[in-house]
Amino acid sequence: MKKYVAEFLGTFGLVFCGTGAIVINQHTNGVVGHMGIAITFGAIVTAMIYCFGNISGAHLNPAVTLGLAINRFFSGREVIPYLLAQIAGAFAASFLLKVLFPLNINLGTTLPSGSDLQSFILEIVLTFFLMLTILFTARGNEGVKPLAGLIIGTVVLLEAMFAGPVCGASMNPARSLAPALVSGHVQSLWVYLIAPIFGSLSASFTYRFFS
Repeated sequence: MKKYVAEFLGTFGLVFCGTGAIVINQHTNGVVGHMGIAITFGAIVTAMIYCFGNISGAHLNPAVTLGLAINRFFSGREVIPYLLAQIAGAFAASFLLKVLFPLNINLGTTLPSGSDLQSFILEIVLTFFLMLTILFTARGNEGVKPLAGLIIGTVVLLEAMFAGPVCGASMNPARSLAPALVSGHVQSLWVYLIAPIFGSLSASFTYRFFS
C-alpha cells in the first residue's frame, strides 16, 4: 500500500506543480513564462524521484510503469495498482486546480499547436529518450544511480523546453488524461495516451538490445 500511496502523491505533485505552472502563467499573464514552466516540470520530477524513489520507484507515469514491466524490472501483478494510483493522483491534482482556478479554460491540457500527427511523432520520440534515460540511469551503471533523479529531471526539462510549445511535451498519459477530462478538452487526447506508451515500449526493446 505504501508503494501505491507514493505513486499517488508523486503523480499528484507532478501534475499539480507542472500543469499548475501553466495555469498560473495564464492567470498572471505570462509571469512564469515558458522557461519557468519547463523548469517546474523538470524540478518536480527530480524532487519526486528523490522523495519516493526508494518506496515505489517513483514511476509517476503509466508509460514508465509499462516499460519497466516489459523489461521485468517491475512485477506484472503491480502494474494495474500502479496505473490506478498514478491516474488517481493526476485527477486529484486537476480537480484541485479546477477549484483554485475555476475560470481557467484548459487546466494545463496538452494540445498540439500544429497537426495531431506532428505531435504524435514528437511525443513518441520524446518519451523514447526519456524512457531510455530512465533505464540506463536508474537501472544501469551503479555509479550513475545516485544521480538518476537529477538526470531524469534534466531530460524532462530539456524536452519540455524545446518541444513544449509544439506538442506540450507530455510524455505521460496520466499527466494528459486528467486535465483533458476535467476541463473537457479531449479532442487530441488520443495523441497523448498512445504516443508515450509506444515511445516507452520502443525504448524498452532498445534497452534490451544493449543489455
